[in-house]
Amino acid sequence: MLAFETNTLEWILIGFEAIIGLLLCIGSKSQPFPRPSRRFGQFILVLTLLIAVGQMAPVPVTVTGHLVILTGIGSFGLLAGIHHLIRTRREVLIAPFSGFFFCVGVGGLMIQTWSSLNQFEQWAGFFSLVMLGGGQTWLVFRGLLIGRLPLAWSQAGMVALQRGQISGDKGAIACFEKGWDAEEEHLNPMAYLALHRIHLFIEDQDTAEEWFESLLAVGGEEAVAVEWIQAIHEALKKIDSSGALRLPSIDLSEQE
Repeated sequence: MLAFETNTLEWILIGFEAIIGLLLCIGSKSQPFPRPSRRFGQFILVLTLLIAVGQMAPVPVTVTGHLVILTGIGSFGLLAGIHHLIRTRREVLIAPFSGFFFCVGVGGLMIQTWSSLNQFEQWAGFFSLVMLGGGQTWLVFRGLLIGRLPLAWSQAGMVALQRGQISGDKGAIACFEKGWDAEEEHLNPMAYLALHRIHLFIEDQDTAEEWFESLLAVGGEEAVAVEWIQAIHEALKKIDSSGALRLPSIDLSEQE
């Protein structure tokens, strides 16, 4: 009976690992820079497949082994994910999903040794679990629920523009339309100006006028660094030099 329960728990942990890997791969499609979360998800899926195959071996991975693996992957993912979440602000999925791994791994290891702990160690373990739960709750809210990536979307829009991708789900227009935020107002003029120039470039005068009005409402071109304007113009010129003639000239004197 105990062996049956242990085997069931092992497969539950394998299913948990597979679900997290799939969610990372699927969720990466909604990120401005999908590669980090997609690669991390693929790594988890490959590792999960190897563990699943290993379960059929004479000596499969034990529950403790699973929990150690979850703790190790969670620790690495938390370091990488929090770096992206706080520093680069390019990705919001790795940190909270790695937090699930870390909480399950550490919590499971702690529960396995619970009966051998004295009262003080049990209280210390209890407060540690509470802190883990609180930290994971913060990661879920900060990453999955209120994760904001306006800077990353603007960066992705510029990358798409330099590659000549104007339309489409990952095109420059779609990226710049997400590159503004009510709490980071300094990013809004950059996105509005880029969208104004792109629509002038593709001869969509009505939409260009709408974005120009939005740009004027947040300070006009004077609120945008001249280097950003020049980068937009140069990228569009590389796509089609004749289409770039429809863009207004850059007045360097007003930017100095």
